[in-house]
Amino acid sequence: MAPATSTDASPPPSQVPSAAGRPIADRSLRRLFLSAPFAHVCPQLCFGSVGYFAALQVQSMDPAHKVQQLALVNAVVATVSVLTQPVVGVLSDRTRTRFGARTPWMLAGALLGFLGLITAGLSTSVATLLMTASIAYLGFNTFGGPLTAIQPDRVPVDHRGRYSTLAGLGTVIAAILGPVIGAIFATRIPLGYTVIATITLVFSLGFLIANPDADNRNSSRPPLSVTTVLQMFWINPRRHPDFFWVFLGRFLICGGYYMVLTYQLYIAQDYVGLTLTEATQLTPILSLVSLPGFLLALGIAGPLSDRIGRRKPIVLAGGIIIAASALLPIWAPTVGGLIGSTVVLTIGFGTFLAVDQALVTQVLPDADSAAKDLGIINIASTLPSTFAPMAAAAIVTASHGYGTLYPVVAFVAGLGALAILPVKTR
Repeated sequence: MAPATSTDASPPPSQVPSAAGRPIADRSLRRLFLSAPFAHVCPQLCFGSVGYFAALQVQSMDPAHKVQQLALVNAVVATVSVLTQPVVGVLSDRTRTRFGARTPWMLAGALLGFLGLITAGLSTSVATLLMTASIAYLGFNTFGGPLTAIQPDRVPVDHRGRYSTLAGLGTVIAAILGPVIGAIFATRIPLGYTVIATITLVFSLGFLIANPDADNRNSSRPPLSVTTVLQMFWINPRRHPDFFWVFLGRFLICGGYYMVLTYQLYIAQDYVGLTLTEATQLTPILSLVSLPGFLLALGIAGPLSDRIGRRKPIVLAGGIIIAASALLPIWAPTVGGLIGSTVVLTIGFGTFLAVDQALVTQVLPDADSAAKDLGIINIASTLPSTFAPMAAAAIVTASHGYGTLYPVVAFVAGLGALAILPVKTR
């Protein structure tokens, strides 16, 4: 197997002086770490804003079938995500330009995502919203796939916990700020989409300018064969069991997360009993009160995993905390119960997110196909956003309420945590 080709203007990770817990001496690597949160804000801010605004748009377009229609929207955009990331990953791994392998795809994705967000704000029907939201998801999955490949491309193994912490910081701050911005523009949805689109475009371009790829036109290109195309969405679990278990764990944990997150606005109305105005006002409060716990969990988990040289126990703990958060609203179907559940959920998700991506990079089957393999592992994050809302909608419809949903969420997320146990990589 040919050695992995670095796509950074700095030396490859194996040549960067590095030791766990010590400051990063390489200037370009330090710049990459500082700018990583801003880049990782962009995909999640897009997905979060579409999720928040789409719930309001669908409710106004078809209030009688809002749960089913929102599940349809989420299923379509998640399918776009599932198809996009591995395909772009395969192409990115084989791209050879003066701007490197990742930059051309990330730039194209940022511009396409900007266009999708702007037009989503102008949607007047569920059909139009489906089309424009799909464009936005296509764009930011094209941006996000190569973005995740930058970690194995450029970051030394013993610094990946800290890098994952910073990447996770951007991801979850976007998830927290998305509803806050959404609530501000709840009655001015087109303007809200425009604000989100502008932020993501500025951050995306800033990251690409600050962290240019090296010219890789003279680098060897992995062959693109029929076998490669057929394996675009497949990694043999018998040959790579650690990859399989990490995939399964992420899939189940994210599945439990999306079951609740997708319908948070409706839960506040139909489970807790708030009006639409009260539910809209509660959403940013939920985000803000959970921020301190998330930052604490994120700030501790990533550096701790670098220091002890282990990822698995911390990922396992994060998954268990996420599962436990679903139990609170069962005991207390109140505003206080929702707030407590959100705080615990965010602590668990911060713990999980800070280290999960670092663990993923250590179970990749092939360094020459990092973007493709990361595209496959990212399906474990995006595919649940297709099936989880549909499963949640079926549960809510069959049980005539949200009370049955939370035990299912706890069970699914708990299984996801336990799926990490067979992983041999520490």
